[in-house]
Amino acid sequence: MQPEPSEATALPASFLAGVIEGFYGPHWTHSERLELFDWMAQWGLNTYLYAPKDDLKHRACWRECYSKLEVENLRQVIQACRQRNIHFVFALSPGLTIRYGNEGELDFLKTRFCQVQALGGHHFALLFDDIPDSLEGTDQTRFDSLAAAQCEVANHLFSWTRDREPSARFLFCPTAYCSRMCERQLGGKDYLTTIGMRLMPEIDVCWTGPEIISREIAVAHVQELQAVLRRKPIIWDNLFANDYDGRRFVCGPYAGRPPELRDWVNGVLLNPNNEFPLNYVPLRTFGWYVHSQGTWDARAAYLGAMAEWSRQFVTASVPVTSEDLVLLGDCYYLPHAEGPEAEKLYQQARTLLASDPVGWGQDALAFRRQAGRLREICARMTDLRHRPLFHALSRRLWELREEMDLLERVVGQGISGDPWRSDFHLPGTYRGGLAVRLQRLLDAQPEGTFVPRADISQDSPGGGRSEDGGIRTRLK
Repeated sequence: MQPEPSEATALPASFLAGVIEGFYGPHWTHSERLELFDWMAQWGLNTYLYAPKDDLKHRACWRECYSKLEVENLRQVIQACRQRNIHFVFALSPGLTIRYGNEGELDFLKTRFCQVQALGGHHFALLFDDIPDSLEGTDQTRFDSLAAAQCEVANHLFSWTRDREPSARFLFCPTAYCSRMCERQLGGKDYLTTIGMRLMPEIDVCWTGPEIISREIAVAHVQELQAVLRRKPIIWDNLFANDYDGRRFVCGPYAGRPPELRDWVNGVLLNPNNEFPLNYVPLRTFGWYVHSQGTWDARAAYLGAMAEWSRQFVTASVPVTSEDLVLLGDCYYLPHAEGPEAEKLYQQARTLLASDPVGWGQDALAFRRQAGRLREICARMTDLRHRPLFHALSRRLWELREEMDLLERVVGQGISGDPWRSDFHLPGTYRGGLAVRLQRLLDAQPEGTFVPRADISQDSPGGGRSEDGGIRTRLK
């Protein structure tokens, strides 16, 4: 649901709202970035943070300057942002190999920043996430903690940057960037407290919330954080990230963050799906959230954004309706929850498979109709005219389509009382491979721990479950 112009809330000039290209995996193409900037300009988002892990010179080879071709590509990105009044923030992630006490390392960082400044980039970030959390070599004797070493480098670079560009924003991502990491003392005892005390107050600190991927970020949580950081944080929001699980994407609404949160942070930046075409609904609803007044209805925003996104789902055959797309999107809703229609479908299947087929009756027929509908929606995506969109969806939807086909057949055979075996899902080929076999060794517990599976001894030598186990026996 889009706020009307009279209802939209204007952002403070200092509030950063936008997108981080900061995931692990192939970076976005130039044309995708231009489309992103157009979306952002239309939807009232003002910041793009450049930090793709696929750029080796961002992280692994951070000391190396860009080539002439890379410089020209970056120039075009910076110019495109400037034309749309979008802040371009250039990030380096030197923490894997930096020697904090070596002045030559500061020279490398300055050289890298100078190259970007010459292209018109004025805002910078130093990222110390996902790195070893202890000092090595001479740094151990020079600094009393990892936090102290990082603050010295960041403060020096910030002061140097501000001397050259007084209006520059400077962002810092700590090694412990969520509450759980702090509780486990990642970075050492009192790591975040030291950051709050020693990092210059004008430097913005990024934070992902209670978790790396936070279901909710409450005002009270941020208020407690402020007392430690001694400043308002910038939320680096991984709600829509999918680089940690190649089988998923996230196309639900921006949710779990009350509108009042905006008053307690210096900005919110989304690190979204790797596949650019799948970010329409997340970014569209985020834009509405940022400018909304009053209560935030995430589901209503989702339905409105889905209606818009459905215009891109033109096929060469049977049309995909907005209702079809909502059902499909509910299957890839949010990291911690399916959408209502997908959850209903799951509960129907779970209830059926946990009960005696003799009593299934109309419930089984209703499930088979809905499962068949979802399977056909997945199949229709192969005919999308928007081929990059299809390519982004294809592998995930193929897996969902196969599961719907399998469940529909299982329930159908259960109604007749006949034993079932699929001609399409052969042992050792479907749900196969070493990663799947390894996943079957451990059971994830609700509180987040992992334990060896109780019936692990029943696995066959080939890695699959025994032939006489599972639903197949129960349906005989």
